[in-house]
Amino acid sequence: MRRRTVLSAAGAALAMLALGGTASAQEAMKIGLILPMTGPFASTGRQIEAAVKLYMQQNGDTVAGKKIQLIVKDDTGVADVTKRLAQELIVNEKVGVIAGFGLTPLALAPAPLATQAKVPAVVMAAATATITEASPYIVRTSFTLPQATVPMANWASENGIKKVVTLVSDYGPGIDAEKAFSGAFSAKGGQVENMRVPLANPDFSPFLQKVADAKPDALFVFVPSGVGAQFMKQFVERGLDKSGIKLIGPGDVTDDDILNGMGDVALGAITTQHYSAAHDSPENKAFVEAFKKANNGMRPNFMAVGGYDGMHLIYEGLKKSNGAGGEALVNAMKGLSWTSPRGPVTIDPQTRDIIQNIYVRKVERVNGELYNVEFATIPNVKDPVKAAKSN
Repeated sequence: MRRRTVLSAAGAALAMLALGGTASAQEAMKIGLILPMTGPFASTGRQIEAAVKLYMQQNGDTVAGKKIQLIVKDDTGVADVTKRLAQELIVNEKVGVIAGFGLTPLALAPAPLATQAKVPAVVMAAATATITEASPYIVRTSFTLPQATVPMANWASENGIKKVVTLVSDYGPGIDAEKAFSGAFSAKGGQVENMRVPLANPDFSPFLQKVADAKPDALFVFVPSGVGAQFMKQFVERGLDKSGIKLIGPGDVTDDDILNGMGDVALGAITTQHYSAAHDSPENKAFVEAFKKANNGMRPNFMAVGGYDGMHLIYEGLKKSNGAGGEALVNAMKGLSWTSPRGPVTIDPQTRDIIQNIYVRKVERVNGELYNVEFATIPNVKDPVKAAKSN
């Protein structure tokens, strides 16, 4: 009974916020940034927090008459903690926006709260296609796994690869990646075998032995950002780096944050992704230089650009809504376009996902460091899952 009373009180508080508005009645616009700052996915939190703070440093902390206040919370990568923190931020801190969300379960957990309190939720990292369908208040500045994966399947089929084994982390984005790659590659006549690895404490060795025995032309890999180094270590230990099996996948496996630490084994890996620190544009060169300067030489990765663009979206949305929060802010975000460090981007007004270029990249050594060097561009890619639904 006591638990039910507490939950009822929390629900009533959220309902009162929805009726009274959140940020519109305040001089301050508080942004609750919920990230995995400790635990196995801490690199995601570290990158996004650094990018968000860099954007604020460069663009000031006042927008449309509102003083921007950033409140950073560590959810340790646990969805129940994310939900509790989101509720505390909405009810107690009266934040106007919640943001961050390093993994899919963490993005989905507070979705009902965002809907009930009419608080925009800006997803800067999580990549399962369905996330934006969980609440009309969710807007995404990261990417979806199918968005990065279908171009990889197309590239593989066009470059003589006939047989592929997929090896993915067994949770939303991994399953998205597996389905998107397998569907697109099979449609072009390719042969696919699928394997899934536990998300928590993964041991890739037994799966890599099966890959070695299957002798595919290529191994397609998806692991969350930050886990690629562990995968690469076991890839070498099993001798797959010398087997002639091509390593392909979305860009998480050759994440810029850990790429240099992988060593020569990563050379030649082909990936498709929306951002590389080596992206050749004036905007990206300025972003990388400023990010490194502000963070003791740390190289930004695709999580960082999701955080940086997430703050840009919030700032520009506030300008367009004249500082209003809630539904007015979400509506102001829809259809916004700008030139990001990753290239041209637009928030799809129908899905609230990001439309962006996807690049085909190869790991190469440049000036003594490893980079994902882009060699082809697929422009203006929408999330294929929602695009298929609308057809």
